[in-house]
Amino acid sequence: MRGDIPLRRSLRARLLVLSALVSLCSIAATAWLVASLTAVAIGREHGQVLADDARIYDALVGYAATHTDWNGAGPAVHTLARQTGRRITLTDQNRRVLADSGDGTRRAAGALPATASATVDPLAVDSALAARRDGTRSDGIDPRAVGPFRLPRAEKAGLDAVAGRVAACVRSTGRLSGIEVTRQPNGRPEVAFDGQALGTGDRCAANSLNRLTPTEATALAQLSRLVNDCLTGRHAARVRLAADLTWTASSARGAPDSRAVTTCLTTARREQLAPYVASPALLFATAPDQKIATFFDLSGANRTRIAGAAVAVLLVTVTVTFLVGTRMVKPLRALTGAAQRMAEGDRSARVEVSGGDEFGRLAAAFNLMSSRRQQLEEMRRALVSDVAHELRGPLGNVRGWLEAVEDGVVPADEGVVSSLLEEAMLLQHIIDDLRDLAAADAGALRLHPEDVDTAALLAQVARAHRAGAAAAGVELRVRTGQGHTLRADPVRLRQAVGNLVSNAVRHTPAGGTVTLSFHVDGAEAVFAVEDTGSGIGAEDLPKVFDRFWRADKSRSRQSGGSGLGLSIVRKLAEAHGGTAHASSVPGAGSVFSLRLPAGPREAGGRDG
Repeated sequence: MRGDIPLRRSLRARLLVLSALVSLCSIAATAWLVASLTAVAIGREHGQVLADDARIYDALVGYAATHTDWNGAGPAVHTLARQTGRRITLTDQNRRVLADSGDGTRRAAGALPATASATVDPLAVDSALAARRDGTRSDGIDPRAVGPFRLPRAEKAGLDAVAGRVAACVRSTGRLSGIEVTRQPNGRPEVAFDGQALGTGDRCAANSLNRLTPTEATALAQLSRLVNDCLTGRHAARVRLAADLTWTASSARGAPDSRAVTTCLTTARREQLAPYVASPALLFATAPDQKIATFFDLSGANRTRIAGAAVAVLLVTVTVTFLVGTRMVKPLRALTGAAQRMAEGDRSARVEVSGGDEFGRLAAAFNLMSSRRQQLEEMRRALVSDVAHELRGPLGNVRGWLEAVEDGVVPADEGVVSSLLEEAMLLQHIIDDLRDLAAADAGALRLHPEDVDTAALLAQVARAHRAGAAAAGVELRVRTGQGHTLRADPVRLRQAVGNLVSNAVRHTPAGGTVTLSFHVDGAEAVFAVEDTGSGIGAEDLPKVFDRFWRADKSRSRQSGGSGLGLSIVRKLAEAHGGTAHASSVPGAGSVFSLRLPAGPREAGGRDG
């Protein structure tokens, strides 16, 4: 018992194992962190790839919107490839290569990826890849595709001259700042300030810039015919198109169907622009074979550094844990020594409590357990002494009477037999009480619950004790109030209430009263026995339910009883899921009560 615990089973060894696991977890966490950072780097590079894809797509859509074919797209493709580091290949719908940024050799159709990165079509722009541009409409047509609306050189020069005069006039007024001349995709100049187009109606005649040129008027008329032909085919009202492609009803006979007009306008624009833009092409943008840049490489030197750092962390953790574990084991050894002394019979074994941590609380709990064990041992010895004392009296009386009869001092008449029977009944009463307490302590006290009428039960108890109370000169009263039905063992319940009544009658002087009552207090059924006896002192009140306890220190049996009645009352109450209580005022009397779980049903009231 006094030998040291094997190292493999000691707390110190367990702490060492735990520290090693913690270190390994720390290393694993570090590895996870590095992997996470690498994943972030990969994510950023992926984001850059998406940005490059959008840039390539936008540039090629712009080329297709301003050219009728892809014959001259090679230089543009090579420039984009140099800027983005991607290999770019354009093919037609049959995967015939139109342009390739490869190293002088075109890809074969079979070497292309299975799925194209995007379809380059200025008349059906991919909104997920297209850059946001001013003038972009919801019809999916790139604003750079102007077709027949593109101004010839002469018309452009005339409009440039007008725009220059308007800008100079506006600047001379001094009312606006940031005046500049911008150009729309079809070549039309526009005077703007702070990024906003200049309005009409100004004295500088800015509205002169909004007049359509012959080229624009011809193109708009062509587009209007295409739109109205489409509407006629749909049996919808015709419309009149403005220069900004907004529309109004061409007659007052009926309002145009806006959905039909929108559909026909998109269809007409694509039909009008198709001859002026390049045919749809498949775009393949792939990354060259290269390693993604990370924050470090796993070379031999770096692996050695990582292993060295891991070993250093492990050694530091193990050393610190060993020192701390040795200090932690010290109070445990003190507790082990005290427990061994207690096992060898030293009931006063205690340990010093230091600190408020777990070990300090454990030491305090051990000291409390040792104190309780010492108290229980003293109570056990007192119980044995009390039982011997209680049995010695009746047995001594029986022996004395029998010896007197044997010696011929006392005749064996009816009086002697009656005295012997009384002592035997007292012994039987003590033994029965001890048996009930032993069964209750062992959890073997069996109950047979059934519905019990509280008023009838109190009446039965009163009838059983009325003769004894009358012989003692004590008046026995019953006050039930509203009757109640609860689930309980009627025999054990009568025993408990009867013990309270007999105890109250023994301690009530002649001329006093003992009152039985019952009432419901919330979820509890309360049986109360109140007497007008001498009462119990406040220092003795907590002991009244202890076994063999009596208020008279002489332990005389003149008042009768075994000294176990109230202990049995408490055990019976606990067996029913309730409690027993006592209250007293010295010189005025005492009240003993049973509090049991109340049943859900009530019966008629009864007075007694």
